[in-house]
Amino acid sequence: MTTDPIEGIQLQEESVDFKVLVFKFAQNWYLFVLTVFVAIVVAFLFNNYTAPVYEVDTTLLIKSDQSAADPSRVIGLGMFNQTKSIENEIVRLKSFSHVFQVVQQLDFEVSYFEDRGMIRRELYHEAPFNVIYDSTVPQAVGLTYTVTLLNKNEYLLEAEGEYVRLYDYMQAKYVSTKAEAFKINETYKFGEEINTPYNTFKLVLNDRFRANKHITRNYDIIFRDYFSLTGALRGFTISPISEGASILNIKMRSKNARKATSYLNTLTAYYLKQSLEKKNQIVENTIRFIDDQLRVIADTVFSAAEDLQNFQTANKVMNIDFETEQILQQTVELEREKAQLIVTRSYYKNLENYVRSNLDQPESLIAPSSMGIEDPVLGSLFGALLSLYGERMDALVSATDNSPTLKVIDTKISATKQAILENIKNNQANIEETMNKIDEGIAQFDFEASKLPVTQYQLFGYQSRFDLANSLYTFLLKKRSEAQITKASNVPDNEVIDEARFSLRRAVAPKKTMNYMIALILGLVFPVVYVLGKDYLNDTIIERKDIEKLTQFPIVGQINHSNKETNMVVARFPKSSISESFRSMRTNIQYLTKGKKTNVLMVTSDMVGAGKTFISINLASIYAQYEKKTVLVGFDLRKPKIFHDFGLSNDEGITSYLIGKSELDDIIQPAGKLKHLDIILAGPVPPNPAELIASDKTKTFIEELRKRYEYIIFDTPPVGLVTDAYLLMDHSDVNIFIVRQRYTNKKVFGSIIKEIEDRGMKMNITVNDIATSGVYGYQYGYGRGYGYGYGYGYGYGYGYGYYTDDKPDKNKKSFFKRLFNQT
Repeated sequence: MTTDPIEGIQLQEESVDFKVLVFKFAQNWYLFVLTVFVAIVVAFLFNNYTAPVYEVDTTLLIKSDQSAADPSRVIGLGMFNQTKSIENEIVRLKSFSHVFQVVQQLDFEVSYFEDRGMIRRELYHEAPFNVIYDSTVPQAVGLTYTVTLLNKNEYLLEAEGEYVRLYDYMQAKYVSTKAEAFKINETYKFGEEINTPYNTFKLVLNDRFRANKHITRNYDIIFRDYFSLTGALRGFTISPISEGASILNIKMRSKNARKATSYLNTLTAYYLKQSLEKKNQIVENTIRFIDDQLRVIADTVFSAAEDLQNFQTANKVMNIDFETEQILQQTVELEREKAQLIVTRSYYKNLENYVRSNLDQPESLIAPSSMGIEDPVLGSLFGALLSLYGERMDALVSATDNSPTLKVIDTKISATKQAILENIKNNQANIEETMNKIDEGIAQFDFEASKLPVTQYQLFGYQSRFDLANSLYTFLLKKRSEAQITKASNVPDNEVIDEARFSLRRAVAPKKTMNYMIALILGLVFPVVYVLGKDYLNDTIIERKDIEKLTQFPIVGQINHSNKETNMVVARFPKSSISESFRSMRTNIQYLTKGKKTNVLMVTSDMVGAGKTFISINLASIYAQYEKKTVLVGFDLRKPKIFHDFGLSNDEGITSYLIGKSELDDIIQPAGKLKHLDIILAGPVPPNPAELIASDKTKTFIEELRKRYEYIIFDTPPVGLVTDAYLLMDHSDVNIFIVRQRYTNKKVFGSIIKEIEDRGMKMNITVNDIATSGVYGYQYGYGRGYGYGYGYGYGYGYGYGYYTDDKPDKNKKSFFKRLFNQT
């Protein structure tokens, strides 16, 4: 089985990239340590100085259908109680109006806080004093009062605010929105009433006060209005314990578990109480209506009984005969039906008057089923009307009379009332028709009775009138008794299964372990993002591949970073690693100049500062050390520098020769200790450097140098700034472009290289100022090059210990060197 060589190369490149990434992070190890340390410290402070958040819960059973034993069924109240919707009950529990009413049942108007340095903890029934305020007087809300206990008798009260709003707790509304400045800083006695234009209250010590514990401590008290409390306390969650279940789990998170426990228990208790009160209200309305009817019927019964008794006494007739009895029984049965219809007609009249009065008072309504009216349509309309009244009450808490929500509800109420009136009209017509038939039957029996003896006929009349009134009275008494039994035995439709308990509270925040894990991850992620982001945003050449992406020109030299204070590194430090990198560069150039006796090397760059003069001086020095007759020519006529490094005078040079003021021998100067190296300086800066270089005399000058030297090295101006280097490329054998790591701009380099390629010129790249350790040196040293690369900047690689500037650590290897098995 053979291995694809291309695949092998790709694997090698991936491995190199992974190592480069690790080295990048290794170079910034201190950043990882710092960010992880800071993140852990922040997590520690957050975990220990953040007030903990607790969760408490309660469970509530929503009974979907009424039990057969429900007392309300006795008088028929259950016929319009439709199956409850769990979603509707959840909305009702969380409704603003419900929570608003619950808040008014609690003592949450005054919030107490204890200052403990960085933590401000809310107290509920834990403060050493109580605030007693006058609810009949508006109080300033939203203002923080700071209380400092001075001793067991006195305290200091401080408060300041620029915008004070007064709230009337009795009417549950703001009474002033005028912006007024407020400031107080006074000492008061416990029990002494504080009277200002903004508040009326007093502080009283309670049994929790301990002098050694509470004196000198600071406490904050804040008065809160019912609306803001309602908004804050609607943040609990409600959900069925499982899909399809009718048991609701109500959860609340709070920094004060005691307060949350009290709130949830009051929330559910008031919910049940409200449900029971609504059921009882309907029963009470029924009893009230029956009592009104009984008061009217009672006089009729008494009068009919008295007339019957007087007639019997006067005529000495106590009983009716058999024939009259038969007629009377049939008549009484009809009159009993008529009595019930009379009550029903009276109920319809009462309901019609209510609907037409446009009163929004559901507490005045009487359930039709409570009066024996088994009309499912009317019962459904009645239930819908009650539900709409409930929605309107909820909306009124937070909406105005002109709000779209109220208008929609009012439209539905009007439509429902109209439907009820239509139903009443139809039912009244049916009642009149039925009563007419009953009256016809009674008239028929009365005609039969008229054939009886006069005394029996008269007794029949008195007895029938009494029986009619008595039947009606008995019917009403029965309904009244049923309603009273229902009221006495009424129970809430729903049930609390488990109350919220403080002892079962659960701490949900801060999650210390998770916070430490997040801190650790963020501490590691931040420097990773920083390092990668910095590289991504860096537009300078960093790695070898940055060059290879922009050009196919070969890299002939990789020069390490120099920490020497001179540019003449090769001459003064011949055994240094930098000197060796120049030797490697000389070897690579040798492959470009095979078979040539004389070679002209031109050195340029894109911008000033790339190090072309540094490269030119040391490259010339390397050739001189190899006893090659070499001349270094300072062709940077605009900003000459070479004379500084060699300590020579720049009064005479190329410029002097080109304008005819000096001969060639006059401008050639020896390089001192380097026997085989001569120097030709630029000379005085001319006004027209490009024109001088383009002259025929420059060609003659170079031809003469070729006759005298083996290697001629031109130090030229940056090709990215002026055209001088382009002019000299026509006379050079090898062109060398200097790229400085972390300095040369990719875009500038790419544009210049493209221009060189477009001109059909050849170029060779030398990378200067490569970091001798870490990721940058590794990346350059590992890539392909000309000739025999030595891996400079790779770390402690091949040849380590040979150079005079190497500093070995005999006792310890780098962790990353051991990680990648470097020797």
